[in-house]
Order: sequence, then structure tokens, then C-alpha cells
Amino acid sequence: MNSDKLVQLRLSNHHISYENLKTAKEIVAWMGAIQAQDYNMAKWAVGIRLPGSTDRIVEESIDKGDVIRTHLLRPTWHLVSADDIYWMLGLTAPHIKASMRSRNKQLGLTDDIFAKCNDILENALSGGRYLTRGELEVELAGEIANAKTTTEGSRLSHILMQAELDGIICSGPRRGKKITYALLSERVPKTEPLPRSEAVLKLASRYFTSHGPATLQDFVWWSGLSVTEARPALESLGPDFVSEKTGSHTYWFPRPEHKTENIENTVHLLPAFDELIISYRDRSAFLPSEDHTKAISNNGMFRPVILVNGKVAGIWKRTVKKDKVMIEPQFFQSPDEDIMKMFESAAVRYGDFLGKDVEIINE
Repeated sequence: MNSDKLVQLRLSNHHISYENLKTAKEIVAWMGAIQAQDYNMAKWAVGIRLPGSTDRIVEESIDKGDVIRTHLLRPTWHLVSADDIYWMLGLTAPHIKASMRSRNKQLGLTDDIFAKCNDILENALSGGRYLTRGELEVELAGEIANAKTTTEGSRLSHILMQAELDGIICSGPRRGKKITYALLSERVPKTEPLPRSEAVLKLASRYFTSHGPATLQDFVWWSGLSVTEARPALESLGPDFVSEKTGSHTYWFPRPEHKTENIENTVHLLPAFDELIISYRDRSAFLPSEDHTKAISNNGMFRPVILVNGKVAGIWKRTVKKDKVMIEPQFFQSPDEDIMKMFESAAVRYGDFLGKDVEIINE
């Protein structure tokens, strides 16, 4: 499989160059999960795949609980469809908890403390109450003082993450500019867990459908699962998927059901941490090695990137004002006039998503 075909298929399967879904929930379900530690950029990750959507439309889906923001897959926030939250937590929470044990021990956080904190959180949030992180910190601080630990610093983050992984809390509706927490059981009616092998196969099918062509190593990176567990699922995907080998890599992807769109003469403004970049162990198809550190910092920060004809050609910054959004491109090489016109159109689309006029800040 050559690089051009790989990029073209991925852009189509990511629903960036091909679009046929109607709601934010459908987009998130299609992707399996969308990395979401940068909340505003995560909303744009949905918006760029959903023509005609707005920031408010995406946020309403989160406020209503159609889309949940919580920790799963790898130990970071993701957006996930409410229909998938329980089986996906059941599958991925155990290995995330295992990866956190050493740090929890350093922080003095024991199983007993976590159980106590979960009880406090349930009492504080029951009855449809939505509380901010700061408000939950107050609730927790007094109750666990006798445990000779505090909720300060990263302890609070670990307590809340553990409660998310235990299926106790999840995202609630925004309160102004503040994110709130809610009881997961009140946001989403609990469903029966899937057998683990069935859940692994379901996750693999979801990943290779939306992210393919991709390798086993890509799926292991994205899911957090082991090779031992992931490989049988990949080999059981069935006739709806095909594979192609290139050198030492075997790429799996769904049988194309539509003609892939030509990606020549296209520019997209991808959000920070977009799935098109972050969800692969090998990112060389989109991002040349010489530009890697320009788009991804040494400490793992994935910057918003400018995609030109399917390749990362620069990064972009935004400054949101009351009535406009100022967008500053930083191209790795000087763009020609045609690329700048396409960039301006892509910037306007982002402005439309925010409901604001756009001002381009030239380098």
C-alpha cells in the first residue's frame, strides 16, 4: 500500500473527506472514542467531521449525556457515545487502573480511600446534582482528612479518575465556562457487561472501520490493550475487512463501500490531539520525520495542524475574542497563493463552527 492510498483511505474513514453522519453522537460512536483532554479542541474534532455543526450543537450533545467525557482506553480523557460507555469502561478500565497503582501508592491512595471517596461522590452528586471539580474538592477534603491524605494536587485528579474508571462519575453539563461532574448511572442507564472477548472484537471492529488502514501495533497503541489480546480480535474481524502488506507492515481496513474523495487541493485545520494524528503508533504517512517535533512537542503535546493535500504542512494558533476568532498559521514552508486561499476557506469553516468572524494573522 503506497502512502497516497493510505492517506486517502484514512481521511475517508475518519469522515474528514467523506461525510454522511448527522449527529455528534453518531460521529463519536463511529470513531469509537475521541481523545478529549483539550475540551474545546475535542468539540472541533467532532465538528470537522460533521458538516454544518456548531460548537453549541456538539456541546448540547454532551450536556444532554448523548456523548460522555471520561477516562478510558489510555489514561486520558475521551469522548464516547453513551451507548458505548459501559462496555468500553468494562474493557479498558482494568489496565488503566493497573498502570496507576504505583503512582497511587506514592500518593498514599489506597483501595479503602478510593471506596470512601466513591461513597462521598455518590452522595454529593445523587439526585441529578452537577458539581464542578472545585466543589467536589470541598466535599472530599473534609471527609478524608482522617485518612492522613489530602485532595491537593494530583491526589484529587487520581481520586476523580478512579471514580470515573469505577463507573461512578462522568461529565455533566457545562455551567457557564466550568465543566461539571455527574453520576454516570443517572446520566446513562446501566447496561449488562459484554464478555471480554466480545468487547475486544467490538472495539477492534470500531477502530479499524473508522481509523483503517491501520496495523495491529496502531490498534494496541490506541486501545491500550496487549498484543496478546488484540491479535485474535484482529484475525477475527471477518469478511467485511481486508488487509494489505507493505514491507513489514500489514494494514487492515474495511472494504470500501463508496468512492474515496480526491484529496488534492484540500486544506483542513485539525484540532490539537486529533485522532487522525494521535491514534497511530506510526504517523509518518501524514507527518514527515523532519517536521515531527514541530507538530508534536517532546512532552507529548499534539498541536493543532494544517493538513494540505493529506500531509501536515504547518500548525495553527487561535485567539478567541467576543465577536471573532483570530487564526495564525505557521507553515513549515511558504505556501503559495492557492494554498493560502484554501487555508482561508478552512479557517472560515472553523469560524462558522464557533459562530464568529475570522481574522487571519499572517506570519
